[in-house]
Amino acid sequence: MAYLNKKVSGIFIPVKDLKKARDWYCNLLDLEPTDDFPGGHLYVLQLDGINIVLDSKIYRENTIYQTPPFHFNTDNVEEAYETMKNNGVELTTEIEFGHFFNFKDPDGNHLMVCELK
Repeated sequence: MAYLNKKVSGIFIPVKDLKKARDWYCNLLDLEPTDDFPGGHLYVLQLDGINIVLDSKIYRENTIYQTPPFHFNTDNVEEAYETMKNNGVELTTEIEFGHFFNFKDPDGNHLMVCELK
């Protein structure tokens, strides 16, 4: 009965301005931005594992993530926190329980960084 693969290949994030979001996420993840916008409203951030798909077509005030739908991994949560703080990223929590913190992207989506210990 397994007609679906046991793999998720992309997570969609609603964004208002696709090019602005592309630049912000590419900077955050140290990726080289491209001008490939499938359908004119998508931008795929190629990551190790699950890709992030920025989508301006699904952006509405009520589609912005109010809680993190996933977390970015880090090898050093303190360094990630300080780097994001120094780069003006809107941090919404301090480092919690010594291994994660939350932040917002420019569109207000809540996201998380986590050091797996």
